[in-house]
Amino acid sequence: MTASPARVAIVTGGARGIGAATAARLAADGHAVAVLDLLEDVAAETAARLAADGHRAIGVGVDVADEQSVADAVARVTAELGAATILVNNAGILRDNLLFKMSTDDWDAVLSVHLRGAFLMTRAVQGGMVEAGWGRVVNLSSTSALGNRGQANYAAAKAGMQGFTKTLAVELGKFGVTANAVAPGVVATEMIAETARRVGVPLEDFLAHMAADVPVGRVGQPEDIAAAVSFFCSQEAGFTNGQVLYVAGGPKA
Repeated sequence: MTASPARVAIVTGGARGIGAATAARLAADGHAVAVLDLLEDVAAETAARLAADGHRAIGVGVDVADEQSVADAVARVTAELGAATILVNNAGILRDNLLFKMSTDDWDAVLSVHLRGAFLMTRAVQGGMVEAGWGRVVNLSSTSALGNRGQANYAAAKAGMQGFTKTLAVELGKFGVTANAVAPGVVATEMIAETARRVGVPLEDFLAHMAADVPVGRVGQPEDIAAAVSFFCSQEAGFTNGQVLYVAGGPKA
């Protein structure tokens, strides 16, 4: 793969886990990176590590579900790094429960962060991408989009991310802007550790149990997902549009 021109990339939920790995990978690809996260101090720490390695990076606090917060964050990125032409919508939360136990607040919170957040962020940057005649939007979905017990809210949000992605691809493709989704399987992140704690299973045992059902015999690492995002953000991915790539160690459909 030939080197892509340097761009300005925004990664939401970029302070930890898949987001932090993606920010690091895009920085290594030569892009300036804005690490956006609700946890501004952690975002700043992540960006500082990238800067210490010689990359252009800033950490910005944002509530992706809040319209003004998104506008302010994008304005700061533009002022400090330039207009973003790469957007990775990674921000997300879990509020797992069986349907009959799930509160309205837990349903709304998950749909708001994942779907409203992706909508607000994408709407805020797409004008600059269209003006530039080039852009990449990568949305993080999940294998849970296919259905998963105790995750009615999360599954609905992640399935919605796929429909959102395909619609963006149709609307923005003629302007040189592509939209694709990465759908991870089980990945060793703090979110998975939270799930293990919730069900009362030691993390090592929980991961071993999950790995037993994965054809490659292991759970994913954040860097596995970051590699897929990197391709979708590359110059060479210009004819790959509206796709959902399951990065799950085995086939999904």
